[in-house]
Amino acid sequence: MGVLVVGAGLSGLAAVIALRRAGFDDLVVLEKAERLGGTWRDNTYPGCGCDVPSFLYEYSFAPHSWTRTFATQPEILRYLQDTAAGHGADDAIRYGAEVRACTWDQPSRRWLVTTTAGPYAARSLVLATGPWSRPRYPDIPGLTDFPGAVFHSARWEHDAELTGRRIAVVGNAASTVQFLPELQRRGAHVDVFQSTAPWVLPKPDYPVPSTVRSLLERWPTGRRLVRGMHHWTQEAIGLALRHPWLLPPLEAGARLHLRLCVRDRALRRALTPSHRLGARRLLTSDTYFPALSAPNVSLHPTRVERVEGSTVVGADGRRVDADVIVLATGFRIGDTPVSRHVYGRQGRTLHQTWQEGRRAYLGTSVSGYPNLFLLLGPNILNGNVAVPVVLEAQLRYITDALTHLHRGEHAAMEVRPEVEEAYNTALQAALSTTVYNTAGPSGYYFSPAGVNTFCWPWSTRRLQRQLHAFDPQRYTWCPPQGVNVPPQDRAGGGPQQRRRLPGPRGGTVTGRSSARRDEEVT
Repeated sequence: MGVLVVGAGLSGLAAVIALRRAGFDDLVVLEKAERLGGTWRDNTYPGCGCDVPSFLYEYSFAPHSWTRTFATQPEILRYLQDTAAGHGADDAIRYGAEVRACTWDQPSRRWLVTTTAGPYAARSLVLATGPWSRPRYPDIPGLTDFPGAVFHSARWEHDAELTGRRIAVVGNAASTVQFLPELQRRGAHVDVFQSTAPWVLPKPDYPVPSTVRSLLERWPTGRRLVRGMHHWTQEAIGLALRHPWLLPPLEAGARLHLRLCVRDRALRRALTPSHRLGARRLLTSDTYFPALSAPNVSLHPTRVERVEGSTVVGADGRRVDADVIVLATGFRIGDTPVSRHVYGRQGRTLHQTWQEGRRAYLGTSVSGYPNLFLLLGPNILNGNVAVPVVLEAQLRYITDALTHLHRGEHAAMEVRPEVEEAYNTALQAALSTTVYNTAGPSGYYFSPAGVNTFCWPWSTRRLQRQLHAFDPQRYTWCPPQGVNVPPQDRAGGGPQQRRRLPGPRGGTVTGRSSARRDEEVT
């Protein structure tokens, strides 16, 4: 097999389509669930939706007529399903195939993958499991003895009776902002335990009239203008996040939003963040603050210390009785489950390699793991860029790399350790001047080792530029078993990587070095 992709969510689906369009038809996608969708399949809590504009949350090759300016979870899931059907991606997906182990076999130059549906072997492995796949469950004494329903927002129990019940919400992650208005309408009383007040910006979420949708379908230029408007708005926010001295106007706007929505001074004081805007995940909502101001909702600005029977006890000693507990404690974005089962060239797992913090070259390649590619890997996202934009940039890079590998005279490729080291040193230095690092090692973006392993510190344009041209000189190349290649040809692909190689489906591709040498990071 040529390529094995793990995960059939937003990333995995994009990978199938991009790889096939590049001529890589010999591929299989392994999906542990029984249907595609990833995080948009798993997160079904009330009010679940996208926090970036709909026109940015789509593949460039599959524009959609969105019904709202910020799409809801059901519409996003339907979009993914329709896109998969429209591009014939379903036939590549093996459902019910949960990965147990991915092991690099040096003699055969293959990834040997064990799954619940049987074994697989492939030249290349693409991990498309995403950072929002493993819910974070808090370690709260007494929680397991709570007599009522307890569930994480990412695993919502729709059979749980909420109407007329006393509901305790532990945490105020991005999901709380979205589901709290529904709980406020249904519950007798809702108690929200907040450990850190988030920054919340206004959310211009409204239906897109059918006449406007029809017009944009017939007028591609108009659609590009709307998409461009949203893109540059997000980029303006990103500029301020990278240069904190530009933040005061945004912070003033967020404070005004809070003041207009919350009249109670004590509540407003409890909802005022103590960190800079963007240091933690930035949220948007027009309904969260009104829900918190409702008479049947109480905000407790403290963490939960323990649960005693049906009583939830805060760290400040306040006690509330509850019939249901909803855990809104986010995800382990720095610890994807599959990383514990991927064994590289030296027999170490990705999880072991990343003990001091996740790292990868351009968020895509990891030294010691030949022919492995990550989608939405370390330090490639931030607080303003839409995920599909990043995915498509990465997939251009990956398809170029795979073209060199699969159509050339090498069996394996691996990013050079000094390249990865230099890149990550420059990246962390750049992060030090952004707002992303101001929350300290306990922030949303930080690993347990105190390293920011999530954020890209530069512009979206720079991300796209660096991923646009694959540079074989930054990789070492391994020949097939039994074939000797001169040492000077093992780094950078050798002379055979600089001639024209047979391309996918009979075309050609030039095995070039990047004309732009990524001078910013070396």
